[in-house]
Amino acid sequence: MAMDSPAPAKRTPTIKHTPLGHTLSLIEHPSSSIRFLILDCPTESTLSMYLEEFKNLHVSTVVRCCQPTYSSQRLSQNGIDVVDLPFKDGGVPPPPIVNQWLHVIEAAQCKAQTTVAVHCVAGLGRAPVLVAIALIQLGMAPLDAIEYIREKRRGAFNKPQITFLDGYKRKPTGNHSFRTSLGRMLGFGPKPSIVSQQT
Repeated sequence: MAMDSPAPAKRTPTIKHTPLGHTLSLIEHPSSSIRFLILDCPTESTLSMYLEEFKNLHVSTVVRCCQPTYSSQRLSQNGIDVVDLPFKDGGVPPPPIVNQWLHVIEAAQCKAQTTVAVHCVAGLGRAPVLVAIALIQLGMAPLDAIEYIREKRRGAFNKPQITFLDGYKRKPTGNHSFRTSLGRMLGFGPKPSIVSQQT
């Protein structure tokens, strides 16, 4: 008598068997359709390899936390938005950068099954900090977000970045999907959005 086998697990694109597999880290949040890809910095000569991975992983936006080392035109021609959010190497993002990052995440939340790629130079400091902020915004505890990213990207974060993230407080966002994701994670239904009217 044959036994029913369990349903196959949901397959996500893998990056282990590519030339860039060791430089890319896919970060998924359990209650959100958005994914994050942390990577080192592409150059003009390596951009085509990264572009193939971006297509495979459904990257809709690339966020650069460092000075540009490649033209964004090739990415734009392939339907990928490029957002520049540079801040000091080894540092933490100032409030204007955090706010711009939250807008990027809100926009990405409106897209189905999308990935936001984030890079600095080595992909160990600035890029993981922004991804950790997103995970915290989605309801993960700060130290859990740090540990989760470090499991996927060894060597991520320095001491000042960990201190910053440990003290980071979730900010209210205008995007309903952030609240809905958090509510689903905590077992609450969606809350009605509050619209402020100016007189």
